[in-house]
Amino acid sequence: MTPRSAPRRSPSPQQKNGDGLAPLVPLDGVAERALFLWNNDHIENLIKQNRKVILPIIFPALEKNARKHWNQAVQSLTLNVRKIFSDVDPELFEECLLKFQEDEAQEEETKMKREATWKRLEEIAAMKAASNEPVLVPLRTSTKTPSG
Repeated sequence: MTPRSAPRRSPSPQQKNGDGLAPLVPLDGVAERALFLWNNDHIENLIKQNRKVILPIIFPALEKNARKHWNQAVQSLTLNVRKIFSDVDPELFEECLLKFQEDEAQEEETKMKREATWKRLEEIAAMKAASNEPVLVPLRTSTKTPSG
C-alpha cells in the first residue's frame, strides 16, 4: 500500500465536532499540509510580518484544533504554530486568546438559552398534549440592551 492509499482512522462523532482547520476525515491531510507551510522560512517570515492581520483570523481554528482535533499530527503542528505566534508577539497572542475566550463564553450562553427555550417548549407541549389543546407560547421580550 502506498501512503496515499493507506486506510485512515475515522474520528468518533465527538471528535468530529472539533470545528477546526480540518474537522472532517478526508481533509485531515489538507490541514497537515497547510500547517507544514510553517516549515518554509519564506512563508513563515511573510506570515510573521502580517501577523496582526493573520492571527485574529486563524486564531479560533488554531485554538479549536489544539484543544479538540482528533488527528494527533494536526494537533501537534497546531501547537507549534501557536507557539510561534506566542513567541513572536505575546501581546497580540493574548489579545486573540482573550477574544476567543469571550466569544466562547458568549456561544455557551447562547447555547444554554436555546436549550432552556426548547425545554420550556417541550414542557408546555407535554402539558397540552393530554388535553389535545393547541400549544400557544407567549413571546418573551428580549433583555438585551442596544450596543452603542
